[in-house]
This record gives sequence, C-alpha cells and structure tokens, in this order.
Amino acid sequence: MSEPTKIQPRLVYSPEYDIRWLGLEKLHPFDSCKYSRTWKVLVDRFGDRLQSATITPTAPATAELLQTIHTPEYLQQLTHSRYIAQALELASLAWVPSDILDRHVLQPMRLATMGTVIAAKTALETGIGINLSGGYHHASRDRGSGFCVYSDIAISIASLRQSGQLTATDSIAIIDLDAHQGNGLARIFEFDRTVHILDMYNQDIYPQDRQAIDRIDLNLPLASGTRDDEYLNKLQQYLPSFLSQLDRPKIAFYNAGTDIYEDDPLGRLKISAEGVLARDRLVFQTLVAARIPVVMVLSGGYTSESYQLVARSVGEVLDTWGL
Repeated sequence: MSEPTKIQPRLVYSPEYDIRWLGLEKLHPFDSCKYSRTWKVLVDRFGDRLQSATITPTAPATAELLQTIHTPEYLQQLTHSRYIAQALELASLAWVPSDILDRHVLQPMRLATMGTVIAAKTALETGIGINLSGGYHHASRDRGSGFCVYSDIAISIASLRQSGQLTATDSIAIIDLDAHQGNGLARIFEFDRTVHILDMYNQDIYPQDRQAIDRIDLNLPLASGTRDDEYLNKLQQYLPSFLSQLDRPKIAFYNAGTDIYEDDPLGRLKISAEGVLARDRLVFQTLVAARIPVVMVLSGGYTSESYQLVARSVGEVLDTWGL
C-alpha cells in the first residue's frame, strides 16, 4: 500500500465506549468513562469540525475477529463471571450474572477493540488514526489481566494482514509508553519478529513479567519517581534510533498511557502534565517525520485528570496536522 500523500488525522469514538452500570465505574481506579469526557473537551474546542474527522464504530469486534488472536478456550472462560472478575481485578463482580457483565463491561471493550481495528485501517490511508479507547496491552492469547480482556492492537495487526493491507513480512512497530510493562503484547508476538516493540515502563510495579521482558526489542525500564528530564531525554535518545534500525515500518501502534502522570497512584512516575504533552508531541513528530502511519490508543490512566491530558495531546495533533 502506498503511503498517505497528506496527513489527515482521524478519530475513532463511540459514546458506547464508556463502562457505566450501577456505579461499576467507581469500583476500579481506572476512569472507565474518560472516553466520553475526552470527547466532550474536544467537541467544546473544535465543534462541528471534529464530527467530520470522526468515525464511529457501529458494531463490536466479532467472535471471528477475536479468534484471530485469542484461543477458543480463553473466550469460553469469558462466559464465566468469576473469570471476568479476575481479569478486571474486581472480585465483587464474581457474583454478577455473566450476561450482564458481557453487556455492560465486555461489549464496550469489544467495541473499543473494533475502534482500534478501524483506526489502524484509517491510519494507513490518512497517516494518523486515534482511537479514544483501547490499549489493552496486558491481554495475551489465553489470558486477561490488569483490566485488559481483548488484545486490540494484536487483533488489529491480524485484521490488516487478513485484508492484505499488511503482508506477512511487513515491519510493524509498537511503541508502548504506558507506565506498566506491556506483557500481553510481548507474549503474543514472542515468535513474530516482524513486530518490533519499544517498551518504556516503571520496572518497580506490575506486571514484572520476566518472559515478556525478554521479548521486548528495546527494553527501557524506569525507576519509580522518574521525572520529566530523564524520561524525555531517554525517549529522545532511543526512539529515533529504534526506528532507524528497522526496515521502515508500515505502521506504528502507540500505547499512550497517561498513568505516567505525577499524580497517578498506580504508575508511580513523576511526569508533569507538560511532560505528558511533550512525550506525545515527540512520538507524533518522530513518526510523521519518518513517514510511518501511526495509531494512538489510550491505555492506562488512573487519575481524574487523565481525560484532560488525553484531550490536550489529541487537540495538539489536530491543530498541528489539521482536520
């Protein structure tokens, strides 16, 4: 596929991304309604122009699509409440009927997974696709964990290959800058060397998955308390060289977790709001300059400010490359 002649950022979003049911969104530190909060900030800023640049997924990822990555046995486990509760780290959900959990929790995640698939296909055409959800990087082929059930990035790669938009030998980059190690993705692509992973994360926190660490192509562990200068200097040093060593990737997936933010209770890094914006700016500028289509997904973020950080970064992308 030829590369886009002009960068035209496109967003993928549905109000159905939010997970809200009888106060469920208050049981976990993850803001499961940050998707609509982000959207509202962006609509207030860009108005009708945003609508014309937005694609709305109309149906969730199908069982057939999920099975391109996940095992049938694992998907069967997701029909049991106790297993869902374990994957979401919410023990109280074990007593909720599984059909209710599927409708109010798993279906929004399947819709967001479809959103990443759409964003990836769009990025190949327009240069930038941003899904205002997704980034479930702890999910592996046969296991869900860390509030991640479906591996949306891996499923997107499989979908692009099935459609012929990527070949089996095309180079793919994953740039994972969530505060947590993206162990699920590393495990899924353990033996697929066309997928190249840069992962910069807090080594002192979950998941500390040794097998997955061994698969990361460029492993950049950080200590708790890392601040802006060290973080941004390291990213500036290693991201361009990481990309330059690859046969120019046909697409890059950017896991843009805001849990690196200094007030985040789980990420335990000390990156300011300005630092988060500078990180995202650096990633987009580097990938666009290298003529690599980029897919951004939101991943983690466990503060009430998370949606504001996302909206600020996405807003800058839209301002920089236009609607």
